[in-house]
Formats: sequence, C-alpha cells, structure tokens
Amino acid sequence: MPQVRSRKEGASGTKASRSEEGWGANMNAEHGLLARRVFSSFEGKRVVVTGHTGFKGAWLSLWLSELGADVYGVSLPATAADGIYSHVKREVFCGDAALDITDLPAVLEAVQDVQPDLVFHLAAQALVRQSYADPWRTLQTNIMGSASVLEAVRLLPKTCHTIFVTSDKCYHNREWLYSYRENDALGGNDPYSVSKAAAELVAQAWRRSYFDSSPYASRVLSVRAGNVIGGGDYAADRLIPDCLRAALTGQPLEMRNPMATRPWQHVLDCLYGYLVTAALVPELGPSQELESFNFGPAESHMHSVHSVAQSFYEHWPQATPGVLVQAADSTLSEAHQLSVSIEKAQRLLGWQPVWPLDTAIEQTAQWYASHHLQRADMISVSREQIAQFTQAAEAM
Repeated sequence: MPQVRSRKEGASGTKASRSEEGWGANMNAEHGLLARRVFSSFEGKRVVVTGHTGFKGAWLSLWLSELGADVYGVSLPATAADGIYSHVKREVFCGDAALDITDLPAVLEAVQDVQPDLVFHLAAQALVRQSYADPWRTLQTNIMGSASVLEAVRLLPKTCHTIFVTSDKCYHNREWLYSYRENDALGGNDPYSVSKAAAELVAQAWRRSYFDSSPYASRVLSVRAGNVIGGGDYAADRLIPDCLRAALTGQPLEMRNPMATRPWQHVLDCLYGYLVTAALVPELGPSQELESFNFGPAESHMHSVHSVAQSFYEHWPQATPGVLVQAADSTLSEAHQLSVSIEKAQRLLGWQPVWPLDTAIEQTAQWYASHHLQRADMISVSREQIAQFTQAAEAM
C-alpha cells in the first residue's frame, strides 16, 4: 500500500472558539473582514486534498499552501501534461500518495499517516459524458471512493473536519427556471448526476451515524458548485478547454448545446466558498442547516454556453475561427437549464461571489495565453491570480 511521502512536518492549528450565530448575521460591516478572517485560519494546519492532481484540487492545494497550510495530496496520477498540477507539484505539497480512493486500505493508511486537521475531498470522476462511456467506474469512484475517505476520517483519533465536494448536478433537475436550494430533492437522469446524489446520501449517512456523535466533534460539510472555469483545465468535453484547443489549432469550436445555461464562475470563487466553509462552519453550533452549502454566481450572471465561448474568444489575443454549432447527440441527456441558489451561504456565512463572469473569463484567457503564447512561469502566474483574487475579496 502506498505511503505518504513527507518532506516537512507541520504543526496543527489551534481551534477557534465556537459561536452559535451564523457569520452572515455578524458581518454587516465590510465583506473584507470575513475574507481576512478566513485567509488567516489555515496557517500551520495539516490538510489532505483528495484529487489534488485535478483542476480544482491543484488550484486549492496551491492556495492552501500560499495561506500557510501543510498540504498533502491523495489521488490518482495526473492525466493532463499541461494541467495546473504540473506547474505547482514541485513547490506545494509536503507529501503525496498515488492511489485509487476506492482502495479502502490504501486510503486508511494514507490518512492515518498524515493525521490531518482538515480534509478536502475532491477526488471524483467529474465528467458527464465520461459517465455515459463508463458508468460503473463513475459510480464506483464517486460513491464508494467517497465512502472510503469518510471511513478513513471516521477512524482518526482526533478532530478532523471534512469538506465534501460534490456538484450542482446532485439535484433532481426538472429543467425549471428555478435555483435549487440545499434542501431540494437529490437525484438525476444520467450516471454522473446519480453518482453525485448518491455520494451526498453517503455523506449524510456517515454524518448522522458517526460524526454527529463523535467524541472529537468532527464535521462533514457538503459543498456544491456549478461550472467552474480557470487556467490549467484541459479535460475533454469542457467548454473552455475545447475553446482553447480550437484556438490553438485554428479550427472552429464545435458546439452541441449552445443555448444551454449554467452557473459559471471562476475556480477561485468556487474554492473561496470551500475555504469559507472550512474556516467558519466548525465554529458554529451543530445544525442540520449547516450541513451543506451551494456556491455559484449571482442569478443575474447565468449565461449560455455560446455567450461564454464568444467572450473567451474576445479575450484571446489572437484571431480565432469562431463557433460552429453542430447537432447535439440525442442519445445523451444533458441539462439545458440549471442554477443553484447561494442565498444560504450569503445569509449564514457572509460569503459573496468576488469576480464577475467577464473578469473570470479574462483571467482564464490570460492564464492560457501566458502559458501557450508567452511561455511564462505558470506557478508565478497562478500565484499572481490568487493574489489578485485575495485582494479583491478583502476590498469588498
């Protein structure tokens, strides 16, 4: 079984006092106070990030490292040679374990070896169309892999909170002009959505059966976000990576569902919600209302696939062939309308989206242009974007 390869020791952070009131109720002054409180809370914490070789996991790991955390990765090996992980892996991680999260003994050993204060669980099969091609593996990874991580945390002889990352697609989407709330029904019409809904039920089962009565008061907190964009994503069948590949090859972008709308946001806005949850919710009194949170853009920032692609090309520094609309594959069901309500995160946590969509697209295009056209040092570029986001959050 793989061992976590440690390069340095880290001290555990001290636990802050708990409050019975939501932070949102106490943050009537400026949002910047909350941001500074959050950003200062990870110094010296031992943090495990599952899925650290993926797009969101690598960005989160870099940010946590910048905030002074000792970050340990647990994941399958990276699949994208140019992905954000390839640029940060040598400078961010105190240790890593290359393993399959469905391998329970290996996950148990890795987590026991680190003895973390906090786990961010992001490891997953994250693509809707891939779930059609390999439904069994999607269910195995997203359901049983999640159970492995929760079981490993349950058996830790210490307090360790888990930020359990799923997706807005965990909701039973009826294609309504309605933003789904955290207490809406879970479900789905495709293997990916079903796997995310089932993973949420697994988290609830472990939460209610074990963690609510844990002597260590560990918490399992579900966070759900929509479509995120940002530099360093090269996954297949994702809009911005498809835009990039078309731009670099001089081919028109082929688009299946141009009028489908999604809750688009920059990856740092999404991860900011995860950081806020990790920093603030464990301080609050236990409540079922605090078990899950949606993070996404304001409802007014819902945009179609076509408009996001066009905006990316407007920010790309070279001429592009444009967009070619092709017929959608009628055998594969994908949602046309999907949005989530962020009211609860705003009300209880004081969290707010920071970057509007145009800024998110501009920053994304700049990252890719810096890498592919300017051959820049991409860990420096990534750190600079985190610094810009942090400054914007603290200035709100």
